[in-house]
Amino acid sequence: MHQYFGEISALLTAIFWTISALAFESASLKVGSLVVNIIRLFLGFIFVSIFTFFVRKGLFFPSDAGFDNWFWLILSGLVGFLFGDLFLFKAFTIIGSRFAMLIMSLAPPITAFFGWLILDEKLTLFNYLGMVLTLTGICIAIFNRDIENTNKISLKLAPKGILFALAGATGQALGLVLSKFGMKDYNPFAATQIRIIAGIFGFVVLVTILNRWKNVFQAFNHIKAMKGITTGAFFGPFLGVSFSLLAIRYTETGIASTIMTLVPVMIILPAVIFNKEKITFLETLGAIISVCGVALFFVK
Repeated sequence: MHQYFGEISALLTAIFWTISALAFESASLKVGSLVVNIIRLFLGFIFVSIFTFFVRKGLFFPSDAGFDNWFWLILSGLVGFLFGDLFLFKAFTIIGSRFAMLIMSLAPPITAFFGWLILDEKLTLFNYLGMVLTLTGICIAIFNRDIENTNKISLKLAPKGILFALAGATGQALGLVLSKFGMKDYNPFAATQIRIIAGIFGFVVLVTILNRWKNVFQAFNHIKAMKGITTGAFFGPFLGVSFSLLAIRYTETGIASTIMTLVPVMIILPAVIFNKEKITFLETLGAIISVCGVALFFVK
């Protein structure tokens, strides 16, 4: 089991991000994506700092990190949180989390490319096959939702939403690789703190430039939005991001990123339970194919 710790961490990350994606989409539609981003990072920092205080024996702040850790993890936080998530959350409000996460499935090949370029990582034939199967399953599960009793697949997405989601995928991919490069043997949860600090700083500057602080403070009075942001912050910046760093620490970044892209398939079940949506055969088939793809990553 220990030899698959990275893959298991990536699978847990996908579960956490499924919850946070649904929560953040709901909150972003209520108070705006920029507001959600900065508040969830503040909450995420509080969650992870409390955790590290007890687990790391009184270290509330990552003061034991070296210069290289700070430099690369700050860069990772700016690329992943500020650039990547800013565009991803905006895509949520334009094309919805389902389509946005479908386009985000392009993150694994992008991650693998950056991993090869920066970290000199190599993937096996089974890894590539698993990536193809996983992405194929995700596409089947998502695209079939636009089939309306015809042989044609109707997919109407706003070009701006597609571009935003693509930017989000690129930011997430590069952010993961930079995280692995900067984290090395450093504690993943403390590394998450540094990334969040960088993200908060970036959004503080952006909110100030755009003069949106009034919107941020008003959001605290929106109870439903705050419930969504708090839930998303706990499962996203705290658990999700931390476990994603655990994943890339113990397995290849391309493998970890591919497993994490199960989010669009995992969203189907809560959509059935909470939104009373009917699941189709193709959605089930897509989920099965994706699971088979993930299974191939366990082949050494």
